[in-house]
Amino acid sequence: MRREERIRFALSIATDTKEFIMGEGVSEKAPSIFRQHFPGRKALILSDVHTWPALGEKLYGLFRKEGIPVEKYIIDKEEFHADWRYVEMTDHLAEGRFEKAREVENDPYYKEGSPEGPYGKAEYVLVSVGSGVINDLCKLSSSHHGQSYLTLPTAASVDGYSSFGASITYGGSKQTFSCPAPVAIIADMTVIASAPKEMSAAGYADLAAKVPAGAEWMISDFVGTEPIHADAWHVLQDHLDGFLSNPQGIAEGDPEAIADVFEGLTLSGIAMQAARSSRPASCCDHLFSHILDMTGWHYKGKLVSHGFQVAVGTLTMCAVFDQLFRLDLTKLDVERCVQAWPSLEEEQQRALELFRDFPLPKLGYTEMTKKYAPKEVVRTELAKLKAEWPEFREKLRRQVYPYEKMHALLKASGAPASPQDIGLTNAQIRDMFPLVQMMRFRYNVLDLAKRGCFYDEIVSPLFARGGVFEI
Repeated sequence: MRREERIRFALSIATDTKEFIMGEGVSEKAPSIFRQHFPGRKALILSDVHTWPALGEKLYGLFRKEGIPVEKYIIDKEEFHADWRYVEMTDHLAEGRFEKAREVENDPYYKEGSPEGPYGKAEYVLVSVGSGVINDLCKLSSSHHGQSYLTLPTAASVDGYSSFGASITYGGSKQTFSCPAPVAIIADMTVIASAPKEMSAAGYADLAAKVPAGAEWMISDFVGTEPIHADAWHVLQDHLDGFLSNPQGIAEGDPEAIADVFEGLTLSGIAMQAARSSRPASCCDHLFSHILDMTGWHYKGKLVSHGFQVAVGTLTMCAVFDQLFRLDLTKLDVERCVQAWPSLEEEQQRALELFRDFPLPKLGYTEMTKKYAPKEVVRTELAKLKAEWPEFREKLRRQVYPYEKMHALLKASGAPASPQDIGLTNAQIRDMFPLVQMMRFRYNVLDLAKRGCFYDEIVSPLFARGGVFEI
């Protein structure tokens, strides 16, 4: 299937995005696309100190030349995350309060407002010029004001450009806020291919995460908690191997390799639109990243990018699946596992103890309470697993890359290929596992392992003598 056909199918299942164009110089079309979707409206171009010279300044000139009323706002920080401060800043921009926006951006005593609003009337339509953070700010703020927006990505770094939902830190917790994707994505590959190579490598890693994430969705579908959405699955997974096939090209800045990764990331976001969930794109692989975000992880004095964090989570989960595939679960003692299954109260207490020193001490308690299952459900899940394991294991094997293959791909792309590449120790990865299992309501492979009493068999060998993360 050619790129045009893949994009056509993606747009046919998208719920929010009406246009997705990619190619050299396509940013020239932004004014006419803006007029088409927002006739008579004023535009606000949001960028930062890096993306303004990369594309924002040019775009501002194009809008003015075409007679579209336009203002600009440049975030003056060298680096920043998608924290609630910047959402509130963007809300003020949409409502035309530029001085108030700058005040919020730079307030040393800033306190978060309520995510419930209230929100005023939008004076401007937002035009995102940047990578994933700026896009998520524009996405959520546009939703607050009941309108859509345009996004012009400047790097192939994340899949959030086209996704339903924005990943924002609020109250110390990385959360996905429900909000529609942009009405149009305009991907000027001249700009995107010129982005720093580490941003393309981060995008490659974020795309590679769909490999183990897909396997965990298969597990969730198998036990019946989150059935696979056929269109959301096929729009990306049918082409994922091809998109990941040229990691060396990413490291070398090859425009076609970067275009493949950008397309894959965009299709991943559209899969999330179709499923109305981030399930098609992430599971445990991303939860390692969420822990690092919530604890403010820095390496060499800088924040570690989302994609680089996810690279380590992805590699870790491929190693977990390697261990899983070594097990013969046709010999599973279902009744022994059911009898060993703790009560809800015991699991809640375990969560409180695990998260006691975490920035959000009740996070595990809340999420575990949502996904706890009684013994009779555990019995049904494990009986099915035992009966169908040989066939199901082969299906999972066809989905997940072995650790060695994923390691080689990530390393070749320039993405992290070990915890140490982002300043983590193997012991820190080991200590994250209990938090990862409990910190989100989404059913994952570690949940299945806990219920089947083989958790230690798939986690402990990673850190034992001779393990891939030997301590």
